[in-house]
Amino acid sequence: MTIKQKSTTALPLAVLALGIALGGATQAQDAEFDLDALVEAAKAEPPITVYAVTGKIVRTAEAFTKLHGVEATGKKVNEADQIDLMIREFRAGNIVGDLGVAGDVGSIMGQLIPEGIAESWLPPDLASGIAEGQQDPLVVVSDPHVWAYSTEAYDSCPVSNVWALTEPEWNAKVAMLDPLVKPNYADWFNQLETHHDDAMAKAYEAHFGTPIDRSEQSATQQWVRLYAANAPLLGDSTSVAEAVGAVGQEAPFFGIMSTAKFRSNTSGETALGICAGMAPFAGWLYPGLAMMASGTESPNAVKLFVHYLLSEEGIAPMSVDGKVSSNSAVPANAEEVSGVADYMDELMVYDTTTAAEDFDKRQDWQDFWRIHYSR
Repeated sequence: MTIKQKSTTALPLAVLALGIALGGATQAQDAEFDLDALVEAAKAEPPITVYAVTGKIVRTAEAFTKLHGVEATGKKVNEADQIDLMIREFRAGNIVGDLGVAGDVGSIMGQLIPEGIAESWLPPDLASGIAEGQQDPLVVVSDPHVWAYSTEAYDSCPVSNVWALTEPEWNAKVAMLDPLVKPNYADWFNQLETHHDDAMAKAYEAHFGTPIDRSEQSATQQWVRLYAANAPLLGDSTSVAEAVGAVGQEAPFFGIMSTAKFRSNTSGETALGICAGMAPFAGWLYPGLAMMASGTESPNAVKLFVHYLLSEEGIAPMSVDGKVSSNSAVPANAEEVSGVADYMDELMVYDTTTAAEDFDKRQDWQDFWRIHYSR
């Protein structure tokens, strides 16, 4: 394991005047935020390591280092492992991952923040461009998960309502990530029930022609029960994308996946299209939080990296896959393949204010899925 060495570089007096001692590090004050001062303060700190769910964080960290002269290393770490590492490093007093990007939101809100393991920071100079609901904790990027179909097999989306996926026509013909392996899908169920059950009920009536009885179960519970019993194909992100969009299929699956999987359209391996107009939503946005390890020796370098991620350049390696910056000043990536930017108003927005509740109910939803899932 590489041991981080503290820099002995002296800070200019002007920067020291803007800093305060915190945990052995000099941290630029937010009240008098100055980006140049933050850069200088970051240069005096040890190198940082950034955990993120995408391997593109390696290239992002390299570009950040080149731009600011502040050394950063990116490591691909999945959502659950990020949480595990940050907890173990905090308890051991040996912080390796200074920043976690796009970890498990429920665990962050239910464990990391309440226990003081990680904290959020909002760049003061960018706050006006970030929606209030994405500021605390800070969402740096959102990952669209969309209902998708094969544009090779169909002239238009063959499904217009999620309740159609409970019908015999789509038995064993829908592909998705496993909620028992990817808990953000169990959280999605809870978000639907908590915030959009009326919309699920309205979609039921639109599809079946009669109101749904919610006296014993919510509309969302009933949809999950019937959908699980209709034997959807469960797989990883690659197998789901191939089942739905691989070219040359006579009877491709329908499915839901991250827009990142649409990139294989450019190579001709897949022909994926977004199912626009689907009721009640064409998909949902999973928020990617930026969480600073509370014990980091490099708080200014971490803040500078967060600031960089909220720029067009910093988020470009992710936005090319359809991920959406929370900074409204950052435009959609012109090279993004799925075209999801045109359908943002059709996607369910994940509400982080109830993420801790999602975490508390996650096991219940997973058990519910396990009971009703038909293979």
